[in-house]
Amino acid sequence: MPKKTEKAQSNGIEKPHLEKVYKEAVVPALVERFKYKNIMMVPKLSKISVNIGVGEAAAEPKLLETAIQELGQITGQKPQVRKARKAISNFKLREGQAIGCRVTLRKKYMYEFLERFVTLAVPRIRDFRGLSTTSFDGRGNYTVGVREQIIFPEIDIDKVPRIQGMDVSFVTTAKTDEEAFALLSELGMPFRKKNN
Repeated sequence: MPKKTEKAQSNGIEKPHLEKVYKEAVVPALVERFKYKNIMMVPKLSKISVNIGVGEAAAEPKLLETAIQELGQITGQKPQVRKARKAISNFKLREGQAIGCRVTLRKKYMYEFLERFVTLAVPRIRDFRGLSTTSFDGRGNYTVGVREQIIFPEIDIDKVPRIQGMDVSFVTTAKTDEEAFALLSELGMPFRKKNN
């Protein structure tokens, strides 16, 4: 087993910048702030889930195809199609009908996406004053809604048939929202200042 890691290191596979930042700067900062007795108690980011719901896919299936293609460009992975669990007649929805897509990012892909999200995408949001601090779920996870997919540099604005939003969920191993907030802040998440 150790040979595999040595080989991976000798191939010159570089760890993502944010993963290095986490190990070298974030872990010591969180240990100092929360007084963890063991380094394994320090919360970490376990996965990022990006989800696009396309409610109009029932009437226009092409919209879902476009969403899948764009999500693939943004994340670099093939999206999984999500289907309706039950029929809702008011929305003209049948059980098993494709209504969205999602991608779950882990390990190096997760860190690479987070870095692009924080440094390239978020600053392109119109009238941006910081991300909301109220979107934590009480168990250390954070979800942010993005109104326009065009904030991601991978999307060519001239080829976009329609503006579409998405939900980005950051799943951490933190036990409390305070710990998750500290972790994400240390990783560079631009949260809104408390007095705003």
